[in-house]
Amino acid sequence: MGAMIRRMIVIAAVALTGSGCHHADFNPALARSPYPYELHTTETAQAEVFRDGTSISIVNATANSWMSPIIWVNQQYSMPVSELSAGQTLALDLRQFRDDLGETFPAGGLFATRKTMPVRLVELQAAPGEPLIGLVAIRRVDYE
Repeated sequence: MGAMIRRMIVIAAVALTGSGCHHADFNPALARSPYPYELHTTETAQAEVFRDGTSISIVNATANSWMSPIIWVNQQYSMPVSELSAGQTLALDLRQFRDDLGETFPAGGLFATRKTMPVRLVELQAAPGEPLIGLVAIRRVDYE
């Protein structure tokens, strides 16, 4: 009986250790700037955003190119990119977007531990301090 109790204690300890509050989706060292609400505008660009699983594709149908823009999703999660050129299609992993606390976008996927969040609002910021430009997020029912 004593061996069985010890085994149960070891199993419980291992289970509790593995299920702590820390998870890979949260890392304060990787936190990004908070969303700049004061720079939100109603300006939009002819660039469409399509979601496919845990990634998005931005199709830039404009004649504009942006060097080192910041892409914002749902007024919370951001990711700097090196470039968005005129006519370019840019694929981005939603799990690389982070908020001001260092938490990743809840993109879902096979081993997701959080409920998937739909992509509702996507904006581009040409440079820090610049007004935001809305992109056209194409709604997919299976991610709502």
